[in-house]
Amino acid sequence: MPRFRHILALALFIYAQCSTADWINLTGSETAPNIAEIYVMDDHVKLVLEVYVGDLEKFRELVPDDWLGDQENNRPSLERRMHTFATQRFKFVTSKGEALPARLQLVEPRMRVDRQSPFAGMINPLTRQRVPDAPADKRVLYAEIIYPFDGKPEQLTFVPPLDETGVADVSIGFIAYHKSVPIIDFRYLGQPALLHLNWNDPWYTAFDNPNLKRHHKSALMSFLYVEPYEVRHEILTRVQDMGNWMDLGLRDEEYIEIDELEPLKQRIGEFLLTKNPVDIDGKRLKPILDRSNYVKVSMTGITLLERPERLEVSTAIIGVIITYLTDGLPQQVNVDWELFDERIERIPAMATDPAGPLRSYISRDDNVFNWTNYLKKYKVPTVDEVAVKGSLGEISVPVLSLVCGLVSLVLLWLLWQKQRTQRSLRMPGAALVVTLVTGIVALPYLNVVISRPALMAADLNDEQSQVLLQAMLKNVYRAFDFREEQDVYDKLALSVDGDLLADIYLQNRKSFAVQKAGGAQARVKDVQILSASAEQVDGDGLTYRIRGNWTAIGTVGHWGHIHTRQNLYDAILKVAAVEGKWKITELQLLEEKRIEPGTQTGQQPAPSTS
Repeated sequence: MPRFRHILALALFIYAQCSTADWINLTGSETAPNIAEIYVMDDHVKLVLEVYVGDLEKFRELVPDDWLGDQENNRPSLERRMHTFATQRFKFVTSKGEALPARLQLVEPRMRVDRQSPFAGMINPLTRQRVPDAPADKRVLYAEIIYPFDGKPEQLTFVPPLDETGVADVSIGFIAYHKSVPIIDFRYLGQPALLHLNWNDPWYTAFDNPNLKRHHKSALMSFLYVEPYEVRHEILTRVQDMGNWMDLGLRDEEYIEIDELEPLKQRIGEFLLTKNPVDIDGKRLKPILDRSNYVKVSMTGITLLERPERLEVSTAIIGVIITYLTDGLPQQVNVDWELFDERIERIPAMATDPAGPLRSYISRDDNVFNWTNYLKKYKVPTVDEVAVKGSLGEISVPVLSLVCGLVSLVLLWLLWQKQRTQRSLRMPGAALVVTLVTGIVALPYLNVVISRPALMAADLNDEQSQVLLQAMLKNVYRAFDFREEQDVYDKLALSVDGDLLADIYLQNRKSFAVQKAGGAQARVKDVQILSASAEQVDGDGLTYRIRGNWTAIGTVGHWGHIHTRQNLYDAILKVAAVEGKWKITELQLLEEKRIEPGTQTGQQPAPSTS
């Protein structure tokens, strides 16, 4: 057996190619040495395996003959090996006790898909054991296996390779789907697992073991986002459930054709505009259908359906976002939920405000979802003009020394007058000496600090440049907290001058549109000035050209998840004093690039005042 293992490891090393994927899950089982993805379809089960190089002996039936050379001349045929695999190694058993046959579709060496776990290396509070990380050796045997069946079984039992005690012989992390609906998040397949199949509605397919379940269990969910200047009510619902309350208008009861996607989405959005009324501070404001998207539930949460495709009515999910514009941050928001049926009697709800999320439930007996403003110290972000006065630095005025200087001038004049009239100079001379000495001694004391007048403006140092740039950018980004275009323009006009207004408006909308959130506009929560230096522009009044480097982090919350975007900028801004206020008059963007949130740029940021 050691020789067998070494041969296979060498084959994997020769043929393996690197691949990565963006997987994040909260169970830790996605770092198991072996990974199984299981898909239950209309007429077959598909098993996708990643077999850890150290466990190849447990799955030796899958290994191709040409990997072994002449080492196994008497090896059974592939057909016999797959029979053994389907009946003794990895089984799917019907309620009649029949093991489904298996057909090997694909087998090849690969590198393990990188499914990151936030719990790897931490202590599990239940077992007190350290959660293992993925194996350091990333080589795997990748296999796709089909288990066909006739009819549609009511139950299937997943049976991994077992030892003599009935426990899994190898560590396997697995995820299962019924058609396109995830049945569970990643879990360990440590023993046989019985699955009850609901062919009429795969959403309700479930394992007998209550520990094997998905995070998003509910087919209908309500999310309330309360932010300065807007309230959003977001609803996740299955298309099939919407058919209980409205006419879907589809040509077929089973599928949504591609040309029906947009009209159906619009009809569902308009229907929900008239349901589940929202009261804000005792007023029923006008609802705005912000956007609606087809989405899917995955291991990474709620994700958009990127390309139009034919969807099954029973598995299609749609997200609808309804917006209400407010003057600031409300004090009270109430959602009066109306949509229930015999299956949907309890609906998860979550309210998110600047302090974070608060989870709750809506039921028939308690169908009003409330949010109350308990943010006593929260201040609504504002956009204020940046005054020229006080921004050019300060100067220290030695008041006593100046007084002594003025007195000295008077005494000098008296001395000059006495000299002309031949009078005694002793008293004025002594007074002048005392005054001059006093003025010199008092220079370090009794000073008054005042803002540097514009007429005395000099070059701004780096610290002053950073402070000015921070104030200007804070205003620009916060202007986009408002929803109405005219409000955004009015706030931008406090810090941006002339034709540059439209350019900045369009550039910001493009930069912080988050595609994962359906193109929603992220609100910039933090601006960090990494560096800034200024030079005065001669012959152009009180004007500076500032070369700045900064990062801006924007977030947008949708359907219970926060999407974050961080951009890095390098630009030259021309700022000028206009009627006593600083305004950006020119902007030359040298570089803009998206970076991973939290990425270190290697530059020391200036203190943030946002």
